[in-house]
Amino acid sequence: MSNRPDKNTLIFRLMSIVAILFGILTLKTGGMVLFTEGEAHQAAGNYVPFVLWFNFIAGFIYIIAGLGLWRQRSGATSLALAITVATVAIFIVFGLHIYSGGSYEMRTVVAMSLRSGIWFSITLTAYMLGQPQHHKTTGNEILRD
Repeated sequence: MSNRPDKNTLIFRLMSIVAILFGILTLKTGGMVLFTEGEAHQAAGNYVPFVLWFNFIAGFIYIIAGLGLWRQRSGATSLALAITVATVAIFIVFGLHIYSGGSYEMRTVVAMSLRSGIWFSITLTAYMLGQPQHHKTTGNEILRD
């Protein structure tokens, strides 16, 4: 019997790395705008505060979901779905903000499109692959053995 991980495990590992790195990058970039007065804050231009705060807070959740995906916890797939739904909902509210004449940066549109696409892809892939039965959890056991 081989100790090599199966194809599904490798895909979950790849998704988890993407989620964790995306979370770290989100925290870094969002934190630079929110908590500094330096170059990053100035370069942000007409950022939309509710979008920035949502994305910053979501960065922590991305990391939690990524850790759950690494361990193939069933709760991680549900968390990925929740992230996807919340991101799309904020994107819609952001669209209404733009439609009503609110200021914004085009890079925010691009970033929200990217976030929505990444999390939709992660969620869809996780649901299609499912998790091994012995890795199923209940409640908030996403990270616990």
